[in-house]
Amino acid sequence: MKRFLSIIAVLLALLTSCQKSDFEYDATPQGNLDALWQLIDQRYCFLSYKEEQLGFKWSELHAKYSEKLNPSMSRIQLFEVLCQMLSELKDGHVNISTSLDLGRNWSWKEDYPENLNTELRQQYLGTDYHIGSGLKYTILPDNIAYVVYESFSHAIGEGNLSDMLAYLRLCNGMILDIRGNGGGELTNAEKLSRRFTNEKVLVGYMCHKTGKGHDDFSEPSAEYVEPSKDIRWQKPVVLLVNRSCYSAANIFVRNMKEMPLVTVMGDQTGGGSGLPFSSELPIGWSVRFSASPSFDARMQHIEFGIQPDIPCSLDEAQAVQGKDSMIEAARQLIAKGK
Repeated sequence: MKRFLSIIAVLLALLTSCQKSDFEYDATPQGNLDALWQLIDQRYCFLSYKEEQLGFKWSELHAKYSEKLNPSMSRIQLFEVLCQMLSELKDGHVNISTSLDLGRNWSWKEDYPENLNTELRQQYLGTDYHIGSGLKYTILPDNIAYVVYESFSHAIGEGNLSDMLAYLRLCNGMILDIRGNGGGELTNAEKLSRRFTNEKVLVGYMCHKTGKGHDDFSEPSAEYVEPSKDIRWQKPVVLLVNRSCYSAANIFVRNMKEMPLVTVMGDQTGGGSGLPFSSELPIGWSVRFSASPSFDARMQHIEFGIQPDIPCSLDEAQAVQGKDSMIEAARQLIAKGK
């Protein structure tokens, strides 16, 4: 509830600030670029961090992309220029939504190996697996629970979670496979995390933008995961991840890294740690951008992803033989009792 009220507070603050004269521009190409540039300059929460990590200066990009404009350019040409400017941020939470297209940057996953073969994963699930809300689960021949959660957009019922954990209770351990999970609802990430701890755990921090300066933030607010009052898992867990784990999935991995019986295995996650917020350009196009940054328990940025405890990749040679090398590595780890 505290997290929910905190989110509401920052959104109300942003809404109030956007009603002022900050973004009163005309609907010309230059007016739209000016509005977008200033929106990011004043409200985007990672600007200083991205300038440092990616080596650009936002102050110089206004002139760079203004040179690409002309008063008679088409809407699609304007859309392309604005998207090019936003792509400098390399943020999957930054989008322009129009009737023409959805401007997006998916380099956080497209530039890397996928490390997921969905047909191969389906073979491990079989045909008689259980489905509870968005969770698919079965018991592998070596008595290891195998659970697949493909999107945090799929609601998780507390009853479904309890039924699943009760069904799997005699297993030696669990493989929780969230490869390809691009995020969704943070409440689902928190709800699932709560089933893997018996104590209140510090999992990270969140800040809120408080002013127009690039570094105008509130004091970090600690984020905790409280143990569920219902059935909790008490055995080893291997969390399988890849570059496509983004946004709420990234936050879930952050949470799970702090749980005592959890080992994160796979590739670095895709990132996406900013709470998204939306605004509008003079032309009427919607702009989504990261407004409030989240950090890990050591106050480190997770915007560019989280490193696994054990790096592991999909072996194509084994895949041809019908084996998912990442699942097999997880099975071996649990079998060793680690």
